[in-house]
Amino acid sequence: MDKRAQILLKTLVEHYISDGQPIGSRTLLQHSGLDVSAATIRNVMSDLEQLGFITSPHTSAGRIPTQKGYRLFVDSLLTVQPLENNTVQQLKRGLTSPNPTELIANAADMLSQLSHFAGLVVTPKRKRVAFKHLEFLALSEKRILVIIVTSDNNVQNRIILSEKPFTASELTQAGNYFNAHYSGYTFEEVQQKLHIELKQMQTDMNKLMSAALEASNQTDADDGVVIAGERNLLHVDELSTNVASLRKLFDIFERRTSLMQLLDNSQRAEGVQIFIGGESGYLPLDECSMVTAPYEADGQIVGTLGVIGPTRMAYERVIPIVDVTAKLLSNALSTN
Repeated sequence: MDKRAQILLKTLVEHYISDGQPIGSRTLLQHSGLDVSAATIRNVMSDLEQLGFITSPHTSAGRIPTQKGYRLFVDSLLTVQPLENNTVQQLKRGLTSPNPTELIANAADMLSQLSHFAGLVVTPKRKRVAFKHLEFLALSEKRILVIIVTSDNNVQNRIILSEKPFTASELTQAGNYFNAHYSGYTFEEVQQKLHIELKQMQTDMNKLMSAALEASNQTDADDGVVIAGERNLLHVDELSTNVASLRKLFDIFERRTSLMQLLDNSQRAEGVQIFIGGESGYLPLDECSMVTAPYEADGQIVGTLGVIGPTRMAYERVIPIVDVTAKLLSNALSTN
């Protein structure tokens, strides 16, 4: 593609992202900065359409970019804008909690707020985390609050139902026993040890600790992806008018498993990755783009974060938002 065609495609994509309206030759003539005739622009647009970079909606004489056009734009023509200092400071203020769970939830919120789309963060896998401290507190006769502190200083509060009532002294004894025997072990290691103990002796204390462990694990499995701002996508014209696609999109937000697999795969690459439309290989995202980046803790990649929005998104702004958020979250997790 020659320089003139690149300039016209860049101008077309930028204007379409800005206002969502098909772009005609007159608009390109006014904004491209090229000293050419309208006829020349129409000829170049015709060539770009034949090459599959732009297309003409049935209801308009103007053109819009295709997935292929967006890909060329992102790879070769895009000028990424550095984040404004006040935006960076806003991100830093939002990522100051000493609690890793809060940090991750805040990161998803910040991604959503700044991009105006859906922000998401894959949480670190439990197998990397060890138990640090556990405490049982009676809420009622058979409802018990379990407070679990893990080695990354994450605090979980879980409520379990016991088969029999426990006294405060018995609950203290159970917590002390757990801390003496299982502190410093991972979830899988504790699970294995408790399984052996339950086979040997099914005491009420062992059953209580097993129930606490199961409650902790179940919630962690459900929270594998933290998503914020899904409802922002209801206000995106290209998505809101296609009810079937929107339903499929919200279905993956609800079930999350396929989304986790996709994000886990992108974790293997370095830096920011951009999936446009069908490039994700996942049908519900055909009308969307996803911008992702891995994040670290103590030099090890532990998860992925990103933004899901329409293919018509301001990539020059979303890319640095994702990139800077990943770096600041990595720094916060490593510091804490």
